[in-house]
Amino acid sequence: MNSYLFRIGTKTTGFLRSTQFVRSYSTDGYKKALEDIRSQVTTSPCVLYMKGSPERPECGFSNTAIRILEAEGAVYTSHNVLKNDDLREAIKEYGNWPTIPQLYVKGELVGGADILMGLYKSGELSKLLNDAGVVKKD
Repeated sequence: MNSYLFRIGTKTTGFLRSTQFVRSYSTDGYKKALEDIRSQVTTSPCVLYMKGSPERPECGFSNTAIRILEAEGAVYTSHNVLKNDDLREAIKEYGNWPTIPQLYVKGELVGGADILMGLYKSGELSKLLNDAGVVKKD
C-alpha cells in the first residue's frame, strides 16, 4: 500500500513558527473513496459532500448549502468529508472542483455554496431540483 503525506503551512518568520499540519491518505483508500463517490452519485439522485452533518455543519459554506437545500425542500443524502481524508481528497478530484461543499444532482456536479446561492436566487435551483424529482411534495 502506498501512502502520501501532504505538508501544509510550515513556515518560520522572525520569532514565530507556525504549526505544521500533516494530512495523509493511502492510495488504496483513495481509490476506494473514488469508487464509493461514483456509486453514491449514480445511485442517489441528490448528494451533498460537506464538512459536518446537516444537523451540525462544521463550516459556513456547508451550512449555507444545507439551508438552501432545506429552503427548497430537497431530499438528499450527505457525506461528511471530515471523517475520512481519502474521501476529502477524492471528492475534489472526482468533480474537478477544489472546494467543499459539493452538490451532485442526477450524477452531475452542480457546484459549491456560491453556485448554489446564485442558482437559488435566480430560481434555477428550484427547477433543477424539481426536474430531478428530489423535492418533497407537501
